[in-house]
Amino acid sequence: MTTSTKVKICGLTTEAALDAALAGGADYVGLVFFPPSPRNVAPATAKVLAARARGRAQVVALLVDPDDALIETVMASADPDILQLHGDETPERVRDIRRRWGRPVMKAILVEAAEDAQAALAYRGAADLILFDARAPRGSTRPGGNGAPFDWRALLGVKDEVSYVLSGGLTPDNVAEAIHTTGAAIVDVSSGVERRPGEKDPALIQRFLRAAKGGKQGS
Repeated sequence: MTTSTKVKICGLTTEAALDAALAGGADYVGLVFFPPSPRNVAPATAKVLAARARGRAQVVALLVDPDDALIETVMASADPDILQLHGDETPERVRDIRRRWGRPVMKAILVEAAEDAQAALAYRGAADLILFDARAPRGSTRPGGNGAPFDWRALLGVKDEVSYVLSGGLTPDNVAEAIHTTGAAIVDVSSGVERRPGEKDPALIQRFLRAAKGGKQGS
């Protein structure tokens, strides 16, 4: 029996894109709170989108090395179900955020080679989920959402040691292969369902969800 893969559509900024994600059966919807990103949302917009998704998908707030004041602002506006930390947060900081705000934490680990993936092991017991993302190109102004996959075989030594989400360069055309190769139970997409940076394509969102939900998990 095949268990359907769960899907996170990240970097949503409009109701039309959010509605496409929800209609297609997205399990998680991501809102970005990081001004350098073309997917950054203001607290007022986040409040509307989060309210629209509430009870239909889990709301994930993506933050990069946030201070406590930013987390408070995000909690007040979006009241997310999960906090995603996409910066250089230490295991101690992750543990502190999880305890202080009482939300599960997803910690991003940027991967280029197998040794990068090993960094996830330090977050066992601190983060609830690890998000394996592709390491950004040199000189990039943001740590994720750059549209490039990494070699999924880099996860072979750690993927059975942590609960994880697979991200980085996934598209409607390669997500089924990614699931088959890694056995990922959860996949995440942002730039792979966009017309241009920051502008989601509802048709691509639907295609991605169909491809991911229909993909068979590997061993």
